[in-house]
Amino acid sequence: MSLPDSVTTCLSQPVHYVICELGFEKKDTYDINNILSGNGKVCWQAVTEHVRYLESEPSVDYIKSIRSLGPVCESVNLYFKSLAKEQFVIQYASWFHWTNCTQVFLEVFDVLQYTQATEVALGLMKLTSCLERALGDVYLLKGNDCPFLLRDLLASEQLADVFGQAVMDVLRIFIGSPCGLNLRNVLWHGFVSPQEIPDKYCAMLLFLTAGLGQLLQTYLLQTKGVLVHRPYVFFINLEELDTFPDLNNEILSIAEELVKVSSFVLKMMLPFWIAALTAFKQSRYADCVILLLPQLEVGLRLLFTTTNKCPNRLLTAESSALYTTFDEMLAKYLDNEEINQLPVVLEEPAMGSDFLWDFLNHQEGPRVRDRLSHGEINLETFPRVVANQIIGFAITILCRFSDEDMYSFKEHMVIKPLMNCASCYQSRFHPVSRLKKQVLECMKSILLWPELPTVPEEQIEKIKGLEGNAEANTLMLIIPEIISQFQHYMPQNCCSSDDPIDSVLTERLLVELCDTRLSTLYSPRAVLEVVVVLRKISAQCHQVSQQVIAAAGLRYEQWLNKTLRSRQRHNYGRMLSSIKFLSPVLRLILLLITLELVSVYSVSKKNPFDYQQYLKFLKSVLQYTENLVTYTGPEKNKWDETMELTKKILIKIRKISDRKLMLMH
Repeated sequence: MSLPDSVTTCLSQPVHYVICELGFEKKDTYDINNILSGNGKVCWQAVTEHVRYLESEPSVDYIKSIRSLGPVCESVNLYFKSLAKEQFVIQYASWFHWTNCTQVFLEVFDVLQYTQATEVALGLMKLTSCLERALGDVYLLKGNDCPFLLRDLLASEQLADVFGQAVMDVLRIFIGSPCGLNLRNVLWHGFVSPQEIPDKYCAMLLFLTAGLGQLLQTYLLQTKGVLVHRPYVFFINLEELDTFPDLNNEILSIAEELVKVSSFVLKMMLPFWIAALTAFKQSRYADCVILLLPQLEVGLRLLFTTTNKCPNRLLTAESSALYTTFDEMLAKYLDNEEINQLPVVLEEPAMGSDFLWDFLNHQEGPRVRDRLSHGEINLETFPRVVANQIIGFAITILCRFSDEDMYSFKEHMVIKPLMNCASCYQSRFHPVSRLKKQVLECMKSILLWPELPTVPEEQIEKIKGLEGNAEANTLMLIIPEIISQFQHYMPQNCCSSDDPIDSVLTERLLVELCDTRLSTLYSPRAVLEVVVVLRKISAQCHQVSQQVIAAAGLRYEQWLNKTLRSRQRHNYGRMLSSIKFLSPVLRLILLLITLELVSVYSVSKKNPFDYQQYLKFLKSVLQYTENLVTYTGPEKNKWDETMELTKKILIKIRKISDRKLMLMH
């Protein structure tokens, strides 16, 4: 696909004017001593007097305010450049402690000394994310649920109570409103090239952050309050994120060549790509990803606007319209209800949309961009594996959108494995994928039961009043009947007539069924509703298994130590009897879940009445598993009652299967 290479800016004319020109119109020289006291404190009144308000309403006049603040920002920038690092640390370091990211702000000061364009942009992105997180901590001094969006946070009464409304108006001019400079959003969404961000705005935000620290100290002294920092979010189960092989210097060198020739990269954005690859080489993994994500977004935006024939959407929108961001670019439909063509193009390497949804959007995924841009991640401990995956994905996209004569790149011995990984990628964080993982983990747990320590059978039989239960035998007869009904919807040769339970209800069968590739892009609402219920059932089954394992271990220990009272011995005996039928029942339910999952997209064919009846059936299975959790828990220990519950649900499953009302039918 041919992508345009004539783009010189992603800023619309009005936005370009506000960011690159408006703050330079006043040529006055502003005396830094007007806003700085002798001990380095910020004179906020002198800053806020530059905020202009509309005559018609008590709202900020952003245009006039930016024009008035322009010389102030320049003065602050020159002032910081005049300071030695030691002076800056002595005078200001303590005022950044409230952010819990002092080192980030000290590094921004270093960047201002050399004004290398990509580093200024990177510094601003890190500064705004750390500032947002710290402001959220301040918000929680007075409020409960911190707003997710920065603009809502800055407009909150809680922050105005702490810092004053005029101070918050100043911040909103720089980062909190699409009507102002909106520095955070234009940077994090990849709209600005390195040359388009004036370093004086970076200096001003550094200055204002120190001033906020001074105001906060006064507020905390007056209220005797204590600022508590929310803990960072950590990426868990990193092995699940591991898709692409580890990137070595040879691959990174090829990537540096690719970015220069791929049509996916806008030429004015090339320095960001080079800086991102350099950061990875230097083990600055957070910096690498912070630089790279906005470039993936702008590259995909270029692809989005080209494939959907809406070139105007490449630019920043005005305050009256929305930006074209990841969420919209990955949506099924455009805002005019036409089909979005971008996922169709990305599916050619069979993974683009799934990978992006996994890493950026799915609630159970790492949500890398959200976590970083909102300051939720510790930048110093950002894991290499995450950066490795983002770069690996980027390289495959660069190859995909390079000229035909770039064939040698795509077939290069170190690049081809990346392309192969991309072509077979399957979503890992879509609810369907999470259900598969849950089912297999639950099965592994249940398969531990035969290894549980238990007293010899003859000792259990000696317990007075504990007799064999005919009900259990009945249950063990119903299970093969249901398996026989399911037989037509399972792979062939997975059942032995001699032992239909243990030959069918196996981990191998579930693995084989879970390997069935299902579409995870744009799942209909009905599919997601069914998957939600199936996941709840699976979770309850797993909890039952964990409770059985814990109870069996505890009771066996107590039996050996002869600390069980008569009633407890009876209860232990009933538990051991119940385990014999609960294992195949839970495995049967896992098989049911998996067979229904494989056919889950057929739920869209059901009419509303049948769909509600089907949901009602699933919820009855869920109710059974919830009751099972209660009865097998340490507080209840009602093992006999599980028998009656199980008989009822097995009869219901057999009946529904007889009537062929399940999705597998």
